[in-house]
Order: sequence, then C-alpha cells, then structure tokens
Amino acid sequence: MRNTKRYKVDGANSLWHIYKTVPFLKVMKNFIVIQVARYTPFLAMKNWLYRNFLQMKVGENTSFALMVMLDIMFPEKITVGSNSVIGYNTTLLAHEYLIKEYRLGAIKIGNEVMIGANTTVLPGVTIGDGAVVSAGTVVHKDVPAGAFVAGNPMRVIYTAEQMHERKNNDTFLDNI
Repeated sequence: MRNTKRYKVDGANSLWHIYKTVPFLKVMKNFIVIQVARYTPFLAMKNWLYRNFLQMKVGENTSFALMVMLDIMFPEKITVGSNSVIGYNTTLLAHEYLIKEYRLGAIKIGNEVMIGANTTVLPGVTIGDGAVVSAGTVVHKDVPAGAFVAGNPMRVIYTAEQMHERKNNDTFLDNI
C-alpha cells in the first residue's frame, strides 16, 4: 500500500477544490519553473531550479532528462538522491485528485536509481537505493533497494541479489 494521506471532499469532484488545497500563485510559479526546466538541456540548472524554486531535495549529480514532468502542485514532496537518472518524459506525482477525495504522498527516490523513459511514479512511493525501473512502468508501490522492476502493473523482475549476480557475470566493464 502506498503511503498517502486521504482528504474527503463534498459536492463537486476534488479537482474543483484545488485552490482550497494549494494556492493559485504557487501553482503558477511551479508551472513556469517546471516548464523552463523540462526544456533546458543544462542538468545543473534543472537541479538548481528544483532546489531553489520548488523546495525539492535533489542529490548531487542527479540527472533529470528532457521533458520530465514533476508534480505541479506539491513538488516539495519529491526527494531524489544522488547520482540518479530520471528518464525522458517521466511523471512524478505527489497528489491524486479523485471524485470524492484527494490524496497526498511524498515520493522518495534513493541514490543511484535509474528510472526509464515514460515512467509514472504515483504518490506515496519509495524507490530504494540502486533500484532500476524499466521504461513505461507505473510505479504504484514501493520498490526494494537494488531491485529491477517493470510493467503495468509493476512487478519485480530481479531482486537485488539476482541483479548483483547478473552484474558479476557481465564482462562489459572488464574490457574498458
């Protein structure tokens, strides 16, 4: 189960209550910062924008590829460790607006995590250190450290132990 906090709403669906949950000017500022960062090719600039304008925690040498879409309403609930790669067009959501409720949950991405292109990470998820998330995966639950996960629904393809064994049998780096 994801670690989210649920908030009930009355009347219209929860998205109609958006500016009761987050200030309009905050959303506008976040929108502008995120759009600038999505298109800039300068990794250090993206990290600087995310840390200074969105209050995200972003580790050293982390790379956000082109077109990564961060949660526009609650980017401060996203933490990414050091030396991680967030692939092209990935979406990181810290909120869900549903019919009768909305949910908020922090996203915690560890160190040296690889997230493939076109992945969606849902609120309240933790991705452990050294994990690999295949392209196109919907991350709807926690990912164990060192595991390789893929699919929709997401499932563990290799555990950390199996990944370690595969890396030990890989001779590619031995020839460099």
